[in-house]
Amino acid sequence: MNPEQRLDAQIRFILEIDRLKSVLRQSWLLNEERRENSAEHSWHVAMMALVLAEHANAPVDATRAAMMLMLHDIVEIDAGDTFAYDTAAHADKEARECAAADRLFGLLPQDTGAQLRALWDEFEAAETIDARFANALDRLMPMLHNLHTQGRAWQANGVTADKVLARNHVIANGSSRLWDYARGVIDEAVGKGYLARAKDHSTE
Repeated sequence: MNPEQRLDAQIRFILEIDRLKSVLRQSWLLNEERRENSAEHSWHVAMMALVLAEHANAPVDATRAAMMLMLHDIVEIDAGDTFAYDTAAHADKEARECAAADRLFGLLPQDTGAQLRALWDEFEAAETIDARFANALDRLMPMLHNLHTQGRAWQANGVTADKVLARNHVIANGSSRLWDYARGVIDEAVGKGYLARAKDHSTE
């Protein structure tokens, strides 16, 4: 691939990912003007990586974590946003997103595409220190959105405290400090009536 072809491929990818701005998530902006899109979410959690790195369980490369978070939802261009608490939609989520990753990263020159795909795969596997921290932030951000919008997405989708705990306990794998904070978010949301407490379940 000559330099002109490389540039053409890179620009094609850049234009293609503009479509991520049209993928709506369940979370609402804090001003409740509208639901956020996946591009906005990716930017926001990448900023979290740069700001909150000191709270990771072990020293992390904040820049690598931020890169993973900028990339992690690109596949939603093809696969759509799978709501965290939609069990049925999660059945084929991995297959849909892997196919999307093949196509989207395949638009790039082979070396760049392989580099970015490797970061995406690392995030999905959530085995490295950087990836575990990045995943923790990805789980925490929607909780913050819900707390500060009076549980709007939780209530609209019938989400209860036990489900939030079950899905998000993995935050502790990346940051026990942030998991303690997240548990406080759940307690506060339950206390204020933003999040229903399922029968016979506790936030403790």
